[in-house]
Amino acid sequence: METVSASTYDVHFTEVAKATIRQHARNTTYSKVFLLVDTNTRKLCLDKFEAIVDFKIDAIIEIKPGEEHKTIATCLEVWQQLSDLGADRKSLLINLGGGVVTDLGGFVASTFKRGIDFINIPTTLLAMVDASIGGKTGVDLGVLKNQVGVINQPVMVLIFPEFLATLEERQLKSGFSEMLKHGLISDSTYWEELINTKDFSSTDFIRKSVAIKNSVVLQDPIEKGIRKKLNYGHTIGHAIESYFLDSPHLKTLLHGEAIAIGMILEGYFSHELSGLSKLDLNEIKKAFLSHFKKVDFTDQDIEIIIDLLKHDKKNTHGNVNFVLLQEIGIPILDVKVPLELFKKAFAYYKE
Repeated sequence: METVSASTYDVHFTEVAKATIRQHARNTTYSKVFLLVDTNTRKLCLDKFEAIVDFKIDAIIEIKPGEEHKTIATCLEVWQQLSDLGADRKSLLINLGGGVVTDLGGFVASTFKRGIDFINIPTTLLAMVDASIGGKTGVDLGVLKNQVGVINQPVMVLIFPEFLATLEERQLKSGFSEMLKHGLISDSTYWEELINTKDFSSTDFIRKSVAIKNSVVLQDPIEKGIRKKLNYGHTIGHAIESYFLDSPHLKTLLHGEAIAIGMILEGYFSHELSGLSKLDLNEIKKAFLSHFKKVDFTDQDIEIIIDLLKHDKKNTHGNVNFVLLQEIGIPILDVKVPLELFKKAFAYYKE
């Protein structure tokens, strides 16, 4: 399976991806083609990118790496550069990078001149299996994740697993966390395969995760229903990620590291509220802690994280809504969790 078909675009892999972008460039009359990178992808991935494309890039736009630069201020810089470089409505923006680049680049393209074409070429495992797929674009508002953005689809997504050779193991594990989520919310057999593998960046697993996410998005493009299940672990996980991002005395957590904690905590909620067995709960905890070291949370940390939950973009009418599990592979949407369970969940995590 070298192509996964979405509603208005396709996700292409390896040689098919290379042939597709070359053909697209030949068959399309873009006024100018721009490449968005961050400092890391310019240094580590540009040579590989230049070996893939056989057409002219008019300009490279570089942003600073990291979640802390996924802001409107960075968008302003990119919009200004596009304008200064003569971009118009018939221009193309290629986003080469991890989730920050594809999220921010997609938002910039979706809003510049009321929308120009963009192509995502993810270079991290997290971006390949999650961030670049599904049309969610956007930036953070302060430390609050993805508060400003639009859902808008790329022209195509191109996946080249060779980019993963540029990543540290910590980054690979961050992406693997999202793959484990795909098993938990959709496919217990896939979950079993993942927890028993040592090759968590295999191309077969990447294709499987892309196919799972894509099938969910096809059913619910703008997240009115079933797409919410992709948020498992993210409601409290995003609050944890935001807290660490805003705490200079703490080491910043990568997205997948924060979401891994979120999936254990929301697994505890699932055991208490939606029927997840203790056996499955303990298996979930064991699986994530085999890849991610425990984080030490103080009582004050927990209070602040709970407060941050109020800002989650999935909340409605003042309610904090969670995706929980009935069993591995079967999620339940829009569950309200009593406040007294939060501290119990953290206590279970810390056991």
